[in-house]
Amino acid sequence: MTKKVAGGDEIALFYEYLRFSSISADPAQASVMQSCAEWMSLLLQKWGMQVEIHTTKGAPIIFARSEHQQGKPTLLLYGHYDVQPAEPLNLWLSPPFEPEIREGMIYARGATDNKGQTFSHLLGLRELLVHGTLPVNVLVLLDGEEEIGSPNMKEYLEEHQEALSCDAILISDTSMIAPGKPALTLGFRGIACFDVIVQGPRADLHSGIFGGAASNPALALSKVLSRMITEDGGVAIPRFYEGCLPVPAQELESWQRLPWDEAWFEKATGIAPRGGERNCSVLERVWGRPTAEINGITSGYQGNGSKTIIPSSASAKLSCRLVPGQDSEAIAALVKDWIEKELEKEGVTGMVIYDHGGEPFYTSPDNAFIQVAIAVTENLFGMPPALTREGLSIPAAVMLQKILQVPVIMLGLGLPDCQAHAPNESYPLAHLDLGAAFFQKFTAEIATM
Repeated sequence: MTKKVAGGDEIALFYEYLRFSSISADPAQASVMQSCAEWMSLLLQKWGMQVEIHTTKGAPIIFARSEHQQGKPTLLLYGHYDVQPAEPLNLWLSPPFEPEIREGMIYARGATDNKGQTFSHLLGLRELLVHGTLPVNVLVLLDGEEEIGSPNMKEYLEEHQEALSCDAILISDTSMIAPGKPALTLGFRGIACFDVIVQGPRADLHSGIFGGAASNPALALSKVLSRMITEDGGVAIPRFYEGCLPVPAQELESWQRLPWDEAWFEKATGIAPRGGERNCSVLERVWGRPTAEINGITSGYQGNGSKTIIPSSASAKLSCRLVPGQDSEAIAALVKDWIEKELEKEGVTGMVIYDHGGEPFYTSPDNAFIQVAIAVTENLFGMPPALTREGLSIPAAVMLQKILQVPVIMLGLGLPDCQAHAPNESYPLAHLDLGAAFFQKFTAEIATM
C-alpha cells in the first residue's frame, strides 16, 4: 500500500464533511445541502481542481476537473454527498451528525454511504495533486440526490455529456465481502413494477345466491398469477428470457468461493431458498437471473369472522427483477399483454398498469479497466476480489453507463456490517488510506492504457 495519507488534518476534514445533515429526502435540509455542496466545492478548489456547482430542480450537483492533459485517459469519479434520514434517533449510541471514533470505526450518518467511500478516493487525488502532475485526467461528479433516486441526474448528464466525456467511471458505494476480503460489483438487476386490477360483478355478491355461477375475481387473479411461474421455478411468460445474457464462467467460479450458500440464506431469512429456478445456485438466482414476484394481493373481506361474498374486484402488485440483456419497457409490454389475455380466459376483465422501471447495469469482467481494477485490488489485499452483483440498483450508475457509454468500476470499500441506512452507521478509518491507495495505483496503471 502507498504511504498513509489520512492523518489529523484529513480526519478533521472528514469530520467536518460528516457534520452536514445533508438529507436529500427532507425539504427542511435544503440549505444544508447547499452549504455542504459549497464546502466540498471550496475544498476541491483548494486542492487544485477546477470546480463548478450546477443547480438543478433539487439539490446541487458538484462537478470538478483537473487541468486537461492531451493524450492521457480520463477517469470520472462519481459519488454522492446526500445521506439517509437518521431516524430512529434513540437507537444511535452517539449523535448521527457528530462523528465519533470507537475501536477503529468512525460512527456517523453517511460515514460509509457515501461520504466515507468517496472521500477515501478524494484523499488519494489530493495526494497526487500535492506531489505533481496527475497520471490521468480526473473528473469528479458528486450527486446530491442519490438517496432519492437521482431524479435530476439524467437531464444533467444529457446536457453536459461533452464535458463529462471520459474513458471509465469509478464508483465506491458498495461493500467488501468481509474485512480484508475485497469485492468488485459488476452488475445490478433492473426492475419493472406493475399494478394488476381485476373487475368482476358490479358489487360484492352473496355467495349463497350467486356462488357457483359468478366469476370470482380473487380466484381468477390467483389462478393467473400461479400460472406465471413454471413448475421448475422459472417465469412462464413467453419471450421473457429473450436476450438475457448468461453469467460468465469467471463470475460463477468467483461466486462459488463466497460464503453465501443455502445455509447462509436460511439463517438470514428463516426459510429455505425454495423459490426461483431450481437448477441455479442461490447467488445465481438473486444476482444473475430475472424474476417475477408477487408483492401484494388484495381482495374481498378481511375483517373478523366470516362474510360470505364473491368480491367485486381483486388487485395485486407485481415486480420483475431484470438482468443484463433485458429492457424494462419491452418486459413491461410482455407482462401486460400476457396477464390481460390470461384474465380473459378466466372470464374477468383485467387491467395491468406499468408503474415504473429501471434498467439493469453490468460491466463485463473481460473489460480492460475491470482487469486493471482486479490486478490493483489483488495487489493491495493479497487476494483477488470477489466478482459480485447485487439485486438492487444505483440509478446513477445505470445512467452514467448508458449515457456516457463507458465501463463502470464499482469497488466496495464499506463492510456488510457498517449499518448503511440504519442507526450507528460506521466506516473503518483504515479504509480512508485503502481507498486513497487504490485510487493512486489505479490511475497509475490506466495511464498506460
